[in-house]
Amino acid sequence: MDIDTGRIADFARRIRKDIVEMVYLAKDGHPGPALSITDIVATLYDSVLRIDPGNPRWDGRDRLILSKGHSCTAVYSALARKGYFSPSILPELRALGSILQGHPVMDKTPGIDMTSGSLGNGLSIGVGMALASAYTKKGFDVFVITGDGELQEGIVWEGALSAAKYRLGRLIVFVDRNGWQSGSTCDEVGGRCPILPRFEAFGWHCQEIDGHDIRAIASAVEAARKETGRPSAIIADTVKGKGVPFMENDNSWHKRVPTKEQYEEAMSVLSERAT
Repeated sequence: MDIDTGRIADFARRIRKDIVEMVYLAKDGHPGPALSITDIVATLYDSVLRIDPGNPRWDGRDRLILSKGHSCTAVYSALARKGYFSPSILPELRALGSILQGHPVMDKTPGIDMTSGSLGNGLSIGVGMALASAYTKKGFDVFVITGDGELQEGIVWEGALSAAKYRLGRLIVFVDRNGWQSGSTCDEVGGRCPILPRFEAFGWHCQEIDGHDIRAIASAVEAARKETGRPSAIIADTVKGKGVPFMENDNSWHKRVPTKEQYEEAMSVLSERAT
């Protein structure tokens, strides 16, 4: 896949700035888990997804389900910067009547393919969409972004089993493996979960990558698209709060609002390399 990694890196930094600013202005939100998926989101919206911002409901578009819906600020920023709506709307995050609610709502926000927020449902919904792609012969791919914590939900593995049964090669799931969930580490809350072997046991094509390596992300998608007879899981090792040094790997930033001083520090760091 021919990609411009420099352009995507700048896009990711722009998204990170938007995330910090949205949470700061709204005085609410989840910066840590949004920052950990930013490089994945930037790569998908820049170079992977077949989409048309001028026609958000185009039948042939690729679908993206943000199963970990609390990380929606990353996707909201990407959608705005790709032209689905004006970036001037981003400061309206979580405002009463805004199109940008605290979790994605498909009937409110152009470009959102599925309402999410109740963790664990995204993969199974993706199974349904991938079945629709096959049944209608429209040939669109379905991408799902999950968190490692939400893999504790049983419906995830019911969906994984169905996806393998129906040989859904157009279903590609990214697992944001940052090691944390809201309460503590994933291992402490839910017990050790060897993610890749588990997906392999369900018959999936699996890869492990650095979730902040843009070229690795794009290459993993390219390899997954070649697996036409089975679904793919891309386990992405990430850092919660990536890009803002004082937030990185600090789970207190799962849901937290920066002070004025912290906001200015974060924006300064992100502006050093942003375009």
